[in-house]
Amino acid sequence: MLETICLLGVRVSRVDLDSAAAQIVQWVKEGFRTYVCVAPAWTLVQARRDPDYAQVLNEAGMVTPDGMPVVWLARAKGCPEVGRAYGPDLMRLLCKREGLRHYFFGASPEVLEQLAGQLKKDLPGIQIAGMFAPPFNAQAQFEAAETIKAINDARPDILWVGLGSPKQDLWMEMHRDRLDVPVIAGVGAALDFLAGAKPQAPLWMQRAGLEWLFRLCCEPRRLWKRYLVGNSLFLFYVLVDLFRGNSRS
Repeated sequence: MLETICLLGVRVSRVDLDSAAAQIVQWVKEGFRTYVCVAPAWTLVQARRDPDYAQVLNEAGMVTPDGMPVVWLARAKGCPEVGRAYGPDLMRLLCKREGLRHYFFGASPEVLEQLAGQLKKDLPGIQIAGMFAPPFNAQAQFEAAETIKAINDARPDILWVGLGSPKQDLWMEMHRDRLDVPVIAGVGAALDFLAGAKPQAPLWMQRAGLEWLFRLCCEPRRLWKRYLVGNSLFLFYVLVDLFRGNSRS
C-alpha cells in the first residue's frame, strides 16, 4: 500500500511524478487491477462536500497531488517528498515507456485522432491498443457490453480516461470490475492537451500554482465556478480544519 496523507478527507498518495509512474508500471507488471485518480484542489473541494465521492477517491489505488495547492498543503503537513503528479505529465511520461499498451477513452473522435497522430509523431514506438470517444453524458453511465468487450479485447495495460472530474472517477469505480485492464487512470483534459486541441499553461505558471488563472482566461464560461468558487472553498476548508485541528485534514 502507498503511504498517504489525509487532505480535506481524501487520502492523497505521498508521491511525485516519477514515483507515481513507477508504481503504475509495477502494477502493470504484477497484473494488479486498480484505478488512479488525480486530485487538484477542485477535486478535494467536491469530495469534502460529497462523502460518497470521497469514498470513491479513497478506494483508488492512488490519488495523485495534481495541483500545486495540494502539493503545498501536503508539504505543510510534513510530507516534503510530495511533488506534483499532474495528469498530462503522468500520461506523457508513461507513453514514453517501452512495452506498454495504451487505450484512450474520452474527448471527441477528432481529438483522439489528433492525439494518436501527435503521439506517434513524438513517440514512434508507442503502442496504441485502441481509442473510443463516448457520447456525451452529464453523469457517469454504465457502458454497453460491446464497449467494455472492445476495451478488454484490445488488451491495454493502461486505460486513460478523460471525462473530467468527478465523472471520470465515478466511471472508473463503476467499471473497475468489468474491465480486465490492470490500471485505469483518470486524467481529465490530458487527452486534449497532448493532442494539441487545448493550450497548456507555460511551465512557470504551472510551477507557481497559476495554471488555474491561465485556464480560466482560456475558458471563462466553463471554468469560472471551478476556479473562482473552488479555490475559495479550498482555502476556506483548509483554514477551518486548521483552526479546528481537524484530523480529517
